[in-house]
Amino acid sequence: MKTQLLTALGLTLASTLLAAQPGELIFEDDFDRNESQETKDEIGKGWGSNSKSRAKGNKQVDLRDGAMYIYIHKEADHAVSVTHPAEFRDGTVGMRFMLEDPKDVLGLDFADLQFKQVHAGHLFKVTVGTRNVQIDDMKTGGMNMKFYEAKKAKKLSAEQLRFIASTRKTFPKQVSSGKWHDLLVNITGDTVTVSIDGKKTASLSSEGFAHPTKKMLRLSVPKNAVVDDVKIWRTK
Repeated sequence: MKTQLLTALGLTLASTLLAAQPGELIFEDDFDRNESQETKDEIGKGWGSNSKSRAKGNKQVDLRDGAMYIYIHKEADHAVSVTHPAEFRDGTVGMRFMLEDPKDVLGLDFADLQFKQVHAGHLFKVTVGTRNVQIDDMKTGGMNMKFYEAKKAKKLSAEQLRFIASTRKTFPKQVSSGKWHDLLVNITGDTVTVSIDGKKTASLSSEGFAHPTKKMLRLSVPKNAVVDDVKIWRTK
């Protein structure tokens, strides 16, 4: 009887935990591993970076104390981009993060490199700073090729600038620097919702968020950020 009871309790607990998950877990990383050297990025587990192309190969990602430390090198000509495949239509990305300096920010850039109507596959981005959170529909906004090329040519009209501004929204949010925080970004249909430390912080609906194939997660860091316990769930 005791064995049957324990088994039943175990099944109930497993069912409860499974129900609490925001979908099918397709990736997780706790960064609890060591690197073989300290001069080049050696992230492992399918992660890539732009250090070779944008920072002359200098190290910009370091695994230590069971976390991923991202920092821009002085010779870099672009924000650090740390990438991982993540294919879904609807899903959730979760992680712990720390901004060590009040001026640091962490961007989660969702991309589809096969979609050529936007620059470099940029679909949308969630940017978290110590004072606010921004959600940006880049597919219909600033990274759409018609706007991107016009910007490069310095030919964006006032009307186009107003439209691009309408595809992003900034939400005030105080995030303490030097402390760990929990972050969840959920994509359901045309709506992106951001929660920090278990509280809904920002939500925006826009056409570009419903792009059918999100294929890559880019962590975009213009200065410094620390990340741990990354999880990606797919619901559709």
